[in-house]
Amino acid sequence: MEADKQRLQLERKVGLIGAISFIAGTMIGSGIFMSPQYALSSIGSPGASLVIWVCCGLIAVLGGLCYAELGTVIPESGAEYIYMLRTAGKVVAFMFLTSFNSVLRPASTTGIALSFAEYVVALFYDGCPPPQLVVKCVAAGGIMGVAIINCMSIRLATDIQVVSTVVKVLALVVIVLGSVVVFVQGNNQKLDYSFEGTNVGVSSIVIAFYQCLWSYDGWNTLNFLTEELKHPEVNLPRAVVIAISLVTGLYLLVNVSYLSVMTPKELMSSSAVAVTWGNKVLGSWGWIMSVAAALSAFGSLNGTFFSGGRVCFVAAREGHMPDILAMAHVHRLTPSPALIFTTVISLLVLIPGDFQSIVNLFSFTAWFFYAITLSGLIYLKIKKPELPRPYSVPIILPIVVVIAAIFLVLAPIVDSPQIEYLYVTLFIISGVIIYIPFIHYKLCPGLLTKLTLFLQLFLEVAPAEKNL
Repeated sequence: MEADKQRLQLERKVGLIGAISFIAGTMIGSGIFMSPQYALSSIGSPGASLVIWVCCGLIAVLGGLCYAELGTVIPESGAEYIYMLRTAGKVVAFMFLTSFNSVLRPASTTGIALSFAEYVVALFYDGCPPPQLVVKCVAAGGIMGVAIINCMSIRLATDIQVVSTVVKVLALVVIVLGSVVVFVQGNNQKLDYSFEGTNVGVSSIVIAFYQCLWSYDGWNTLNFLTEELKHPEVNLPRAVVIAISLVTGLYLLVNVSYLSVMTPKELMSSSAVAVTWGNKVLGSWGWIMSVAAALSAFGSLNGTFFSGGRVCFVAAREGHMPDILAMAHVHRLTPSPALIFTTVISLLVLIPGDFQSIVNLFSFTAWFFYAITLSGLIYLKIKKPELPRPYSVPIILPIVVVIAAIFLVLAPIVDSPQIEYLYVTLFIISGVIIYIPFIHYKLCPGLLTKLTLFLQLFLEVAPAEKNL
């Protein structure tokens, strides 16, 4: 009888240090080591590039603060999915869910895994481009390795995140200090912050924003795992401010360091800008930057995986996905079925993927849903001011971020229409076609029952309740 009364829940094991590490560790990944050259080539000038990096940092801070309020008003894991479910309704939430599972999270995971693989294989293919098959095999190995870690233990995944965050912050500090040493020795490139050659086309500006915002992706990581965060009403806003401010400052200093060592032309032609910087500044020790960048990407991959599996878990708990995905391991208390599902989808997306197209596809789709999510916060502030708010932001902040999100979504379509944007939009809307028969009318309700029972026994999992 006593065993029947016990509830299976995900445990609150993530404290403030872990929370900061999950945000900063997920943000500092592949982006700052690969995106600067793409952003510079899109916008055309070093001065405009630095302005874009500052603006993106500001957007990330404002977005993070708005999400901190959402996380305390709606103290459930799942981030955008659960917020849309509580504000915009089931259909919109399900549209996000289908896009998240098939585009957003696999694209993010695959992009980071590819950059991780690029830096790993760079150690063995000095001076020549590595075969794509080798890169993708290493990327697949990285994805599966992170999946195993997250299925084994929340504590282990958190510890790896803390350690990798320390490593990647140290790597960025080395880049910053390295340029200072070079500057003192007088071997530096003449710093050029001019705006000459800036591409003022709307499409070029938005693509530069996409590339920089990819480096800031992860500012909403904690909202995916609110139910596993200790004292979220306090730790959520604190972690957001500390982590995003730290990352923004480091990103600006690192970009200045790149420009002090390399010419804009050298930077834009580099396939792995951190390695190029390492070869110029560290000489025979340049391989250290490949190792540091690979570890950084691995930590970001771990954080992305940790948070991404929680969306499937929460959606299944709400009846929008198969029941098996709402279960947790009876001993390890990890949402292993949801993590396994995320792994399979990510490996499928990895097959045809390439880094730059993945970033653009991810950014367009992500900011579409950020706009809807933050519109929900504005709705709650106006229509439901009586809700308890342990943390609150002025209403002007979500309005500003919504305007920025709308610009990022609509500007490339208006300025330079491409058929890919239409495909993505149609794909997002197609979620309604799936929702009506299978969720609303519950067609084939018993179709997965036998499979669910088999997987439940095989994976040693059981339904988990909310941890509020």
